[in-house]
Amino acid sequence: MSTSAQTPAFVHPGLLHSREDLRRMGAAVAQQRSPIYEGFLVFKESPFSHCDYQLKGPLREVGRNPSIGHSDYDSDANAAYQNAVMWAITGDKRYAQTAIRIIDAWSDTLQSVIGRDAVLMAGLGPFKMVNAAEIMRYSDAGWSAAAVKRTEQHFLRVIYPVIAEYAPFANGNWDDAALKTVMAIGIFCNDHEIFEKAVRYYVNGWGNGSLTHYIINDEGQVQETGRDQAHTQLGIGMLAECCEMAWHQGLDLYAYANNRLLKGFEYTAKYNLGYNDIPYTPMIDRTGKYRHTRPSEAARGKLRAVYEQVYNHYVNRMGLPAPFTKAAADKLRPEGPGTPGADHPGYGTLFYTISPVIDKMDTVNFSVERPAGLVLRATTDTGLLTWVSLRGASSYVIRRAENKKGHYVKAGVTAGNFFRDSSVKEGVIFYYTVTGIQDGRESAASLPVSLAGGGLPLGWHNTDIGNTETSGYAQYDGNELRIEAGGRFTDSLPTALNYTYRKLKKNEEVIIRVCPQPSSQFTAVGLMIRSNQEPASTFAAWMLYPGKAKDIEAPQWMVQLMQRKQPGAAVAVLAQQPLREPAVTYGRLTGAYWLKVTRSGNLIKGCGSYNGIDWEELGTIDWPARRAALIGVGAAANISGSTTVRVRM
Repeated sequence: MSTSAQTPAFVHPGLLHSREDLRRMGAAVAQQRSPIYEGFLVFKESPFSHCDYQLKGPLREVGRNPSIGHSDYDSDANAAYQNAVMWAITGDKRYAQTAIRIIDAWSDTLQSVIGRDAVLMAGLGPFKMVNAAEIMRYSDAGWSAAAVKRTEQHFLRVIYPVIAEYAPFANGNWDDAALKTVMAIGIFCNDHEIFEKAVRYYVNGWGNGSLTHYIINDEGQVQETGRDQAHTQLGIGMLAECCEMAWHQGLDLYAYANNRLLKGFEYTAKYNLGYNDIPYTPMIDRTGKYRHTRPSEAARGKLRAVYEQVYNHYVNRMGLPAPFTKAAADKLRPEGPGTPGADHPGYGTLFYTISPVIDKMDTVNFSVERPAGLVLRATTDTGLLTWVSLRGASSYVIRRAENKKGHYVKAGVTAGNFFRDSSVKEGVIFYYTVTGIQDGRESAASLPVSLAGGGLPLGWHNTDIGNTETSGYAQYDGNELRIEAGGRFTDSLPTALNYTYRKLKKNEEVIIRVCPQPSSQFTAVGLMIRSNQEPASTFAAWMLYPGKAKDIEAPQWMVQLMQRKQPGAAVAVLAQQPLREPAVTYGRLTGAYWLKVTRSGNLIKGCGSYNGIDWEELGTIDWPARRAALIGVGAAANISGSTTVRVRM
């Protein structure tokens, strides 16, 4: 049996609040049940919860750094969201009309999100706007189908492109602002690929914001703990919002990595409640820019409105201990607004308070949807597949195919959320799907994940060259090569990089697309020809390289032709030119760039392109026919750690 053709519907409403959540809130408010009712009174007093709210916008363009309508958009987004919730709780259509008026105004008008901090602009306020739209769409509020469609297109065409590649150049809270809104847009627009992309980034993203890069260890230390406590709480709060949305879609993202999110909350709550006996490991983040040696005192003790949701999930839903999260929630109750601006939803006492006895609906599993967050890693002879658990699933069926559109056959059954496949063939691209079994029913199949047996296509190899300090590797999924690389590569230091390569023919053309974005803006990556794998080997390389600049946040990105003509000789830069938009924005390598190497006998020419169609020559070298030649992707982190780069071949 193959279930790969099934396409299940998302659960709606299914962002921060399910239909059952909204009913629970409404019933508790009507009954004046404590503490939900007290939370409602705080919520009701907010100016954003009033049906006579007056719009600040709309505008055709908004931005952050410089600020253009930033606070106006966030204010209107707060009002749209809170009026939508008021409508759901009270049934008063005046709130519905206000929410619809705000959503329609911005969807019909806003054309672009700009500025150096555009990712934050598009990740924070729009999250509340999408949540408002989700509630209005799936209630009898009278929102027209045409307006719903316009709003869908608005989110997909104006908001999503700004956040689609997240923000791996920044602290993790940037990543997480983008991540939660990408996930929300995927659900609202019924786009399984966008939703799956978000879940996979949460569990296996290359930036600071993915779960295990943000909560860096099992002690619960957060990437921004050494920066300040405000941003730390912001980041873990947004990870929790992702988990709640996934929960409503049948996924237990909360439990991922052995409840790593809870560990982050417990660690952060404990420190902000005044305890000093927390372990701390000095660390450098994924970008290589942020070094912290101790927990920061900045904003310590200023608890943000993020604790009720997590307390209620882990303690009241799941029955797990969370003493410090509970203490923080107790201290804030009734939880107020998620200030500043549109950073958090807030109001968790109203939104998330559940009783294991009274609110039995919240612990009942929804109908089985589909597993998500598939991650596939390969060693020499084994593939390890993991995924996010389905709520209530007793087992999983794994199916495999050797063709993207081919027939999937059962490869195994497992009770856990991982599967080892030792029957892979080296160099063959394998495709996997997973279904869940619950009460004898089988879910729809996950979206597929793929990888070459052994990690790379036949004839390709990966090695570290020189003293990279951190071991690198590469994995190819049939379309994209994901490389983890340490080392440093310049014209003045000993060669130390990761190299993914094969033999170069005497007459051929090789093209790669460097995908947005590397996890560090110190990364060097490009096409490299070498005579062998020794550090002192002759080589020529067309590399994207971040030149030094006064602003560490904005290196002088360029493409360089570098060459060592004889073994052990000095490296020369033969040509270089600055990179421009759309590959580079605000000094960051945020867009794609194509590199092409063409060999014709002894002559090898390099070219670059911003679109893969129009090419600019980047320099030519002579490579004697008698000299061995390897061609491949060279990548170096240029930091004390490693970098992730993605290349399409």
